[in-house]
This record gives sequence, C-alpha cells and structure tokens, in this order.
Amino acid sequence: MSNRLINWFKFASPQSFYPLAGRMIPWFWALTAVFGAIGLWISFFVAPTDAVQGEGYRIIFIHVPASWMSMFIYLVMAAWAGLGLALNTRLSGMMAQALAPTGALMAFISLWTGAFWGKPMWGTWWVWDARLTSELILFFLYIGFIALQAAIDDPRRADKAGAVMALVGVVNVPIIYFSVKWWNTLHQGASVSMTKSPSMAQTMLWGMLVMALCFWMYSIAVALMRVRAIILERETHTEWVRELPEVKE
Repeated sequence: MSNRLINWFKFASPQSFYPLAGRMIPWFWALTAVFGAIGLWISFFVAPTDAVQGEGYRIIFIHVPASWMSMFIYLVMAAWAGLGLALNTRLSGMMAQALAPTGALMAFISLWTGAFWGKPMWGTWWVWDARLTSELILFFLYIGFIALQAAIDDPRRADKAGAVMALVGVVNVPIIYFSVKWWNTLHQGASVSMTKSPSMAQTMLWGMLVMALCFWMYSIAVALMRVRAIILERETHTEWVRELPEVKE
C-alpha cells in the first residue's frame, strides 16, 4: 500500500505530471466527442417536447451542465489552491491557475443560456434573482482570481494570493446551490436530486447527464492542456524542460 502511495505521489511534481497529462489529453478529448454526440442527439432528437415550455426548454441541456460545472470547477480549483497553500506544492498552484479560465467560461455560458431561457419564460433577459446574482458573483470570483494572479509577477506569491481569494469565495458555492430553497426566487428548483426522483422524463434526464459528462471531459482535457503550458512557462529554467522534444524544436 505504501509503495502505491509513493508511486502516485511522484506525479505531484511538474516533471512527472507533464508527460502523464500529455498521455491523458487525447482520451479525454475522445470522450468529450463521444458524450457530446450522444448527448446532443438525445437532447435535440430523442427527448420529447416539454408540455409547458415547448421546444425552448432544450436550452437546459447546455445551461444545467454548464451551471453544475461552474460550481464544481470552483470547488476543485479552491481545493488545489488550498493544497498548494498548505503544502507549498508547485503543481497545486499550477492546477488552480489552469482550471480558472474554464470555470469562468462555464459560469459565462450558464449566465448567457439562462438569459436566453429567461426571456421567453420570464419576459426579461435578467432579474436580480438570488441564484442568478450568486452565479454572477461566481463569474466575478473567477475573473478576480485570474486578474489577481496576472497582476503579481512572482508565480509563488501569485499562487498564495489567489489561494486566499479562492478559499474565501468557496462560501458562494453553497449559496448558489441552496438559493432556491433559502429565498423566494423566480428560478425553478432542482430537477435532479439525490433524495428525490427526477421531475422530468427519463430521456430528458439522460440527455442532461450525458451532456454533463461531455462538459466534464472537456473541462479536464482543456485544464490538462493548459497546465502543461503553465508547467513549460514556469519550469523553463530547468534542465528537463530544455530537453523536451517540443521545446528543442
């Protein structure tokens, strides 16, 4: 058991993680394509028309997975940042930095698709609803994290400053999730719950879950590509980076 742990811990160094990430990226891109094709087919050609919202409801197959991922990525980013702050590990800060732009993208997609859904359903593009407002705050937290790291020249200091901000912002994630329960909001409640049966047709549920897997695989693939670029940028002074074939070329 201890030997296995030692083997896994070796990937905590940028030098060991770089080639591992390179091997994993094609698999996650392939899974993104497979889940995306299946999810879009179910969502737009198999799932029935909603009796109340009509065809316009289909935007949830993009909106809901993006919303889930925006919250999940922030938790993972904060976990990596906190790990780097506690253990002073270089790769942890790099992973947090790599995840932030994808998380911001997911929050942006969530907000825009929510606006497109809200216009026909609520009659307006935007309301200062508790969930919408807290999701907007999440987007600003991502942007603030990215801007703060970019403003500090020393990467290790930037990681520490970003980690503090990321950990403070974690409190916003449960606010987003529970906002529809804590306050009287226009936003509908959760369609999928761990304690209740789903309030939608099975084909709708499967379409949403498969699209969520597509977004998940995409986020991992992009984060791995980005962290490899960050490793090359930060470790450019090391011998092992200078010996890489892609760097020599």
